[in-house]
Amino acid sequence: MYSILDIETTGGKYNEEGITEIAIHKFDGHKVVDQFISLVNPEREIQPFVVNLTGINSKMLRTAPKFHEVAKRIVEITEGSVIVAHNAQFDYRILRTEFRRLGYNFERKTLCTVDLAKKLIPEAESHSLGKLVRSLGIPVSDRHRANGDALATLKLFKILLTKDLNKEIISEVTRAETHGELTHRQLKIVDQMPSETGVYYMYNKDKKIIYSGKSTNIKKRVNEHFTSDTSLSRGIQKETRKVTFELTGNELIAFLKLHEVIKRNPPKYQLKSEDLELDLHPNGQENANNSVFNIAGKDIMVVDKGREVGERSAILIKKGRLKGVGFYELNYQINNIHILESILTPMEGNKDISRQISYYLTHRKVLNIIELNSKP
Repeated sequence: MYSILDIETTGGKYNEEGITEIAIHKFDGHKVVDQFISLVNPEREIQPFVVNLTGINSKMLRTAPKFHEVAKRIVEITEGSVIVAHNAQFDYRILRTEFRRLGYNFERKTLCTVDLAKKLIPEAESHSLGKLVRSLGIPVSDRHRANGDALATLKLFKILLTKDLNKEIISEVTRAETHGELTHRQLKIVDQMPSETGVYYMYNKDKKIIYSGKSTNIKKRVNEHFTSDTSLSRGIQKETRKVTFELTGNELIAFLKLHEVIKRNPPKYQLKSEDLELDLHPNGQENANNSVFNIAGKDIMVVDKGREVGERSAILIKKGRLKGVGFYELNYQINNIHILESILTPMEGNKDISRQISYYLTHRKVLNIIELNSKP
């Protein structure tokens, strides 16, 4: 089952866009069995060039449903299907961003008709939607409107399905680029992993951890272990029977938890804990003030986003040394050090950990850094 969709947005900064219109046609490979088309009030400004391109303006959206009012319908119609879109990475990212704002982790497999067309129609002069459908004689109306583009994508997809005589390319892309050539067990493991920040643990048949790691995208990282051809990865592939994970909400908590695990019980395929370095993901939110932050001698609590909406992470530092990490609900008031310590997992940091935390706070923006002699 496929969900052919197209989304129009407000434009704007990366991950700050909002949806203004969405069209979804559920396709069983032969006919459309369900559809959903709606304008959406993005509750934010539409960029002028987008208004000129789509014709959608704020006045049209004033009485349109907000995203949270259509979210359930989107989940229902896409359930158990593969999302198909022209430049699917964009539409899927926008959808996940909107759902993340609601505190919901929206995950679906995706299929990109740009990628498929490049493989099945390599002779085409252009693989942009407008030029491609015109070259194929596909009639299209309402270009740059969600339903017009979704219907054009549906007609294109039908042609691509027909051209894929051996069904090999469709099968390969449906498994998704991140899956590579996986065994059934590995594919099942990867499918169970979230595309979020945290720590993961790989177990052998004796239920012992043979490797643990951290990532801003656990699903992608675990898949890389299973598809890489390094000697380390080959050992992991041969022995791994199960993978568990722990979400952390941010890179610093992930690093500190991983360091503690390796220090207490070094896995077979692992660096020593003192050799771990805090490699920051390039897409993280940079600290804009460019000042060096040193935790030496400080008594502070570092507060940042948690694992879900309504939660915060906390890192306790005393006299410049890590003392514990944990999570608390937003409505839970931490007014003194004793309450704080009671909800944290104790960790004893060292000079190197202090250096890593200082590095993180210098290069990454966090929600708050609280002096412990003041109220949060």
